[in-house]
Amino acid sequence: MNVESYMIELGQRAREASRLMARADTGRKNAALQYMAEAIEAGRARLAQANREDLDNGRTNGLDAAMLDRLELTPARIDTMVEGLRQVAALADPIGGINGMNYRPSGIQVGKMRVPLGVIGIIYESRPNVTVEAASLCLKAGNATILRGGSEAIQSNRAIAACIAEGLKRAGLPETAVQVVETTDRAAVGQLITMPEYVDVIVPRGGKGLIERISREARVPVIKHLDGICHVYIDSDAERAKAINIALNAKTHRYGTCNTMETLLVDGAVAAQMLPELGDVYRQAGVELRGCERTRALLPDALPASEEDWSTEYLAPILAVRVVDGLDEAIEHINRYGSHHTDAIVTENYSKSRRFLREVDSSSVMVNASTRFADGFEYGLGAEIGISTDKIHARGPVGLEGLTSEKYVVLGDGHIRQ
Repeated sequence: MNVESYMIELGQRAREASRLMARADTGRKNAALQYMAEAIEAGRARLAQANREDLDNGRTNGLDAAMLDRLELTPARIDTMVEGLRQVAALADPIGGINGMNYRPSGIQVGKMRVPLGVIGIIYESRPNVTVEAASLCLKAGNATILRGGSEAIQSNRAIAACIAEGLKRAGLPETAVQVVETTDRAAVGQLITMPEYVDVIVPRGGKGLIERISREARVPVIKHLDGICHVYIDSDAERAKAINIALNAKTHRYGTCNTMETLLVDGAVAAQMLPELGDVYRQAGVELRGCERTRALLPDALPASEEDWSTEYLAPILAVRVVDGLDEAIEHINRYGSHHTDAIVTENYSKSRRFLREVDSSSVMVNASTRFADGFEYGLGAEIGISTDKIHARGPVGLEGLTSEKYVVLGDGHIRQ
């Protein structure tokens, strides 16, 4: 296969499909999403078989536990895919909405209309459910998309792509509105991110190395985050049981996700009360603790934390723990070492919670909730195409609105500029 020619052909098809999608009505887009959900429901056995092939190949090729966890399509994850499609279908269609319309002194009316971005290229690793999430959101927002999953999930992605194509066809929409790259040749990524004539934006989802490479080499705008170095800060005014539950869930609910807590900060005023119990629950969960000197004085079995630990995304049952002297030091630590992804405070003090929300420079900031909630599905977006830690256009979980832009619209009645 000539990769360059193949990718250009995909781009040309996507560009053509994007023009059709931009004028597709809401009813047809929603019908396609519902048909996709039906196809996935009916094709569970086929999806499971394809996923087993990928998992077997992954084990043979030495994929680690975190990657295998991301790769697996459990029945519950298939349920979530189906529910996500139906939830996106139920969301309001943002396309064509006009807001901010007002009269200018000249007599013209000026406002903004929400419009699709066009063609979105999505590059991701391991998680085949991303294929459905990305396709559903891009479709509802009136875009065409080119999906390039990891080679380790090729069989799963092909099976899912067949369900997506069936849904598009039944709804009378172009099947080329969602195209899964069939080649596993890495050159396809290099081609996809350097085709601005066919691709309007790139969304990478994967490891730091992948995202750094795409950010460095892309000739197309990129919506991205590099790391998920998330924190939970237990304040001196935290309620003990609430703090324990949140800190445990934020770390152990799933290890291989970008919204998993990687560093726990505890106020020195309550460290002696909180850390021994936290040490017990983490020990029972099999979590390795790496602590500062003050942490190790209370948890002698914790390993010494290095400077590197404060800025490491483990994606594993490893947790860095630091005792800090109050809210100011906690905020300073987060803004210095964090990745601007998701950070949470546990406190019953309203003033401290408001300061934390205002001063922590992250795309999601939480009060008395687990960082694991930083997710498009949990935020009511139906699904997410990724998390953005950028400050331009889209920030945080990127749902429908993040896959659109705005253009100015002007209404007149023969008005001319004097």
